[in-house]
Formats: sequence, C-alpha cells, structure tokens
Amino acid sequence: MRIDRLIITVILLNCLGVYNVFAQKDNVWNPDNGNGTFTNPIFWGDWPDPDIIRVDDKFYFVSTSMHYVPGCPIAVSEDLINWEMAGYAVERYEEDPRYDMQGGTLYLNGSWAATIRHKDGKFYVGFCTPYGWGREKGNFSVCIADDVKGPWERVIFSEYMYDPGLFFDDNGKVYVVHGQGTLYLTELNEDVRSVKGSPVKIWEGGFKNAYELGGAYGMEGAHMYKINGKYYITCPAGGTEGWQICLRSDNIYGPYEHKLIMHDDSSYPKNGLHQGGMVQLKNGDWWFMIMQDRGPIGRVPCLVPVTWVDGWPMLGEGGKDLITYPKPSVGKRSKFKSPATSDEFNAPKLGLQWQWNHNPDNSKWTLKERKGYMRLKASQAGTLKEARNTLTQRVQGPTSEGTVEIDISGLKNGNIAGFGIFEFPYAYVAVEQMDNKRRIVMCNDGKIVESINDFNNTRLWIRARVMDKDFRALFYYSLDGINYKRIGDTLKMGLGLPWTANRFALFNFSKTAEGVDGHADFNWFHFNDK
Repeated sequence: MRIDRLIITVILLNCLGVYNVFAQKDNVWNPDNGNGTFTNPIFWGDWPDPDIIRVDDKFYFVSTSMHYVPGCPIAVSEDLINWEMAGYAVERYEEDPRYDMQGGTLYLNGSWAATIRHKDGKFYVGFCTPYGWGREKGNFSVCIADDVKGPWERVIFSEYMYDPGLFFDDNGKVYVVHGQGTLYLTELNEDVRSVKGSPVKIWEGGFKNAYELGGAYGMEGAHMYKINGKYYITCPAGGTEGWQICLRSDNIYGPYEHKLIMHDDSSYPKNGLHQGGMVQLKNGDWWFMIMQDRGPIGRVPCLVPVTWVDGWPMLGEGGKDLITYPKPSVGKRSKFKSPATSDEFNAPKLGLQWQWNHNPDNSKWTLKERKGYMRLKASQAGTLKEARNTLTQRVQGPTSEGTVEIDISGLKNGNIAGFGIFEFPYAYVAVEQMDNKRRIVMCNDGKIVESINDFNNTRLWIRARVMDKDFRALFYYSLDGINYKRIGDTLKMGLGLPWTANRFALFNFSKTAEGVDGHADFNWFHFNDK
C-alpha cells in the first residue's frame, strides 16, 4: 500500500468515526485506536529483538528474554495490532547450575535475538546464548514444536551463531545468517538439528555513509527472506540510536548490495527504530515489526508499512515513521487484545505474563496450597539479587502501576517478603521479620531508606508507580487496601543489566537459615496504565 494512500485513509477513517465495537480496552496500552487506525508502539513495554511470521490467518511474534524463565515469549495476533500471549519456547535452562543460582548467577544469559519460522507444520525458534556479556563465545539453540503452546524440544548446538536468523529456502535447504559486523551463512541439515556446512562469510565491515550516520557500526540481528527470486537480509546497525539496513543479492552467498531503509528517531529522540522482521499479508502487502529502545522501560516493538521502491523494502514513509497508520488489511476486524497483566492467582497455572528471575525452585512456590493465592516459600539469600523465585512481569510506559496484596502471617525470622521494581538498581517495599518482630521497609539500591517498626498486621498492600519521564518509580503502602501512603524515596530506574528493562517483582527470601520455611501469600496483582 502506498504511503499517500495510507495518509488519506487515516484521515477518512477518523472523519467517518469507524469504530471497533467488539470490545473495550482494558487498563493497559493498546495501539488499536478503534477507528481503523493504530498508533505505535504495538507494545509499550520490553519485547526486544522482535521477529514475526504468518501462518495461514495468524501472525506469530517472538522476543528475547535473557535470563528470565520461561524464555522466548511468543505472542499471536489476527491483525498484527491486537496481540495476546501464546506460550514460550524454553521452559527452563538446564545446561548450567548457575541458572539455578547455584555457584553464581547468569544474568544477561539465556535467550538473545530470537528468530521464528514455520515449515511443514512445525514451528522453529532459534536464539543464541553468549557466555558472559560478550559476543565472542556461546552456543546456538533451535526449539521445535508442532504448536506454539508446546511442548517444545530444544536442540543445543556446539557451534556459536551470534544473533541468528533462521531461513528456509524454497529449494529445501536450511540456513542461519548470523554475526556482528561480519555476517556469515551456515547451512543446517534438513531436520534443523545439526550443522551441515562450515560458516561462509557473506558480508564484512560497515557500509557507505556509516560515519555520517553516527559511526561505522557493523550489522547484526539479521533476518533473511527470498522475494521474487532475490535474497534479502535486513539488519540493524548503530545500536540504540541506530537505523535499519537491507542487503540484496541474486545469490544466497552474495555478493550483496546494500541500502538504508529506515533512519528515524522522531518518535522517541534520540533512539532510532532498528532491528526486527517483516511479514507478508495474504493480499500481498508487507509490514515490518521494528523495535525502539526506550531506556529502562524497555525496547518496544513498532509496526511500519513496507513500500517497495526499485526492489527495496522502504519502511514507513521514505525511511521515516508516521507513528499512526491505517491497520493492516487482513480482511477481518479483531477484538481489542493485549498481553495479560493483572492476575487473581485463581487458575491452576501461572498466567503467561509471568517470568521468573532465573530458573525457579518449583518446590518453593505453589498455587494449590491455598486456593486463590500464590504462595512463595523463602530461599536463603543475602539480597534480592541472589534470591530465587522472584516472580516478574514487564513494567510499561508511558506510565504503569502495579499493586499487590500480601498475607505475611506465614513469615519466619529472616524473611523479607514484598513487591517492587527489579533491575540494577532495584527498589522495593517489604515486610522484614527479625527476632520475632516485623517492620515495613523501603529498600532502594540495596539500602533501607525508610522503615516502620512494630508492624503487627497480617496483611499489607504495596504499590509501585512507573513513569518514562525521567524514568522514575514511586512506592506506596496501605494497611487497609484503600488508603495508600508514600514511603521511601524515588527509584531512578537504570539499566545496570544492559538491554534488560525494569520489571514488577514479587518476592520472598530469607537472610537466615531459620527462615527458609517461611512463606508469603500473594492474593492478587493488579495492573493499570493510569
């Protein structure tokens, strides 16, 4: 669809007031304007390194999740605008005891730069796992399933392929395009479970005018497509303030020519739209899901149309983002849908919105021992950083608020149970029990900045409010669930764990061995964006 037609359609739809009558929006960000248009971002939260595919009438989206478990979240949509969670490709990481916080931790490991494809009735999700924080060593995994809901089989390769992009050619061959700066193509065996050939270098170095755009950054996050007989590789470059490049060749091994297809930071200066994947609709239109770094809130996906100009997929309008567009022409209207947030803990399983910090100890949490509550049993740890079974979900922008109700009658000496915002630095409000006495504490960056002694209630309500303006988080507590008071100081949200956004976090850990039998019961978690 041409951009001038897009603009005219937006104006007409707004004037006519064509509303979606299927549902009302919840108290969560949704890009659907209800009048046939949408406004970016698609998710106002941390869904980094997006890749998308279409299978029949549904679209599937995969994202990176680093050390959070389960890993590689997958969402599903009928219109590319309204999404809901479908599952995860990785249940837990078994290859290193540090994922269990035994002998250390593995922050920033797990899944990087996920890629999703579908072939002959099977879904394939690939990702890399760097060793440490670098890009030089690690491993590559492919997860295979008949249904995105699972079960998934994970195959860990001994070969390391950084920022992988799976590609099924129409001649039956399977490849991974990978690398940073220098791009390689590695052929896999037909079953996608092992490497068939050695890596072949297909691109090296930067590109023309790279310095004028802010530095000669090499491409990464590659995704490959074959369109009208030509091979295309889309790559981000330039990092947080970066842009999107496309390579093109008549031969899969090159030589490749290149073109800048998007360079725009107007929607969230100075951070440019970069990295993602594109998908074709049944009617032939193409769209590109591309992310934008929004600091401690996360790397958010945005959807932009593709206009083919001289055989190149130009994104937005001449490489710029209009922010608001007519919805993709999928031939149907969709109900308002957003990935779940609030949870009453009434279901037999945790909602798909939740991820644990590292692998959970499944003997230390339960939804069954007390109906309608999520019980966290304490594990011994010195700080929240080392605590197991910290349960998290994304904060969202531009503002979001999370509130919990906790029954702390089961705490024992040494226990610290509460709710807060997790990254490095982190901050929380909790009930701490020592010497059979309890107090409310507000901890910021590892230091208690305010405490309320002689707390004798069995319940506490805790609230955290997050704003993308100056990246602040404020904290509150209540003794009755109605009247809330500010406590402590303001958390200046940061990114001590690079590329990993801040999260709401529920926890219970013990500083003493005596307290490992203590438990905290979370009655509910409520989210809103007001």
